[in-house]
Amino acid sequence: MKVAVVGATGLVGGVMLKVLEEREFPVDELLPIATARSVGGMIRFRGKDVEVISMEAGIAARPDIALFSAGGATSLEWAPRFAEVGCTVIDNSSAWRMMPGKKLIVPEINGHVLTTEDRIIANPNCSTIQMVLALAPLHKAFVVERVIVSTYQSVTGTGAKAVEQMENERNGIEGGMAYPFRIDRNVIPRCDVFTDNGYTKEEMKLVHETKKILDPAIRVTATAVRVPVTGGHSEAVNVEFAKEFELDEVRKLLREAPGLQLMDQPEKDEYPMPLIAHGKDEVFVGRLRRDETQPRTLNMWIVADNLRKGAATNAVQIAELLVQEGLLRSIPA
Repeated sequence: MKVAVVGATGLVGGVMLKVLEEREFPVDELLPIATARSVGGMIRFRGKDVEVISMEAGIAARPDIALFSAGGATSLEWAPRFAEVGCTVIDNSSAWRMMPGKKLIVPEINGHVLTTEDRIIANPNCSTIQMVLALAPLHKAFVVERVIVSTYQSVTGTGAKAVEQMENERNGIEGGMAYPFRIDRNVIPRCDVFTDNGYTKEEMKLVHETKKILDPAIRVTATAVRVPVTGGHSEAVNVEFAKEFELDEVRKLLREAPGLQLMDQPEKDEYPMPLIAHGKDEVFVGRLRRDETQPRTLNMWIVADNLRKGAATNAVQIAELLVQEGLLRSIPA
């Protein structure tokens, strides 16, 4: 099997390579693809150096699967060209997520809807993935009506330049700015650009993607905030249900749900944090408690490594599902 990683030299692309190795995905030939300035360089995969190639060379090689993490504009231009040669594209940008006819997949929730006809598959936003994974079993049991989410998002979600900015600020070094303000010892109530309604694109992704993955009837409102941490995104989530619930039943559902790890013993200081989630594929859930201001409403705290389950791992899990279910379809050369 030929597997292309588009954006192989980027932050998420590097984690994709790591996850492919760790999960022993059946890669017979790796095709690392990056921008012109990186072509000819080397990346390390399974103990060997592999040369970075161009988009055109990647298409000519006719990969079976292409994992894209190179931005929306790149994906819109190149993903269809990979699909035309029989490749199945799993895209990590926002380009295809809300496009009619394109599926937005979290394997534990809606992987069953994939078919051989799906040539471009969208990977949800990192903040959405961790939230819907925790909401899904509760929605089945109690029917989610409304969600209020406030995020505390790692600088790794912006990319390597943001990590460098924070580290430079901590060490008193002048350098490039990924944000319009200092991020160390600060929080910035803006993730992505502002839209006409006063919300950022990141906030609206949480709204629209949750509806597409779980249920269009769910009302979602979000505030997305960048915080000076690495390791993962955190979310404070307030969920109003149509049906009454018991906290013990909520804990049981979350404990048994695939992809989740319940950490809910605050009396022992056991609750999710980015330090715990970093480098792991699970979504961690804790601080479960009733909202005492109104009925049928739950507060919870959700944390996940945004580069892994929030991006690379989810994409690789989609690829695994395609292989397991025999959903890859090549076009004869």
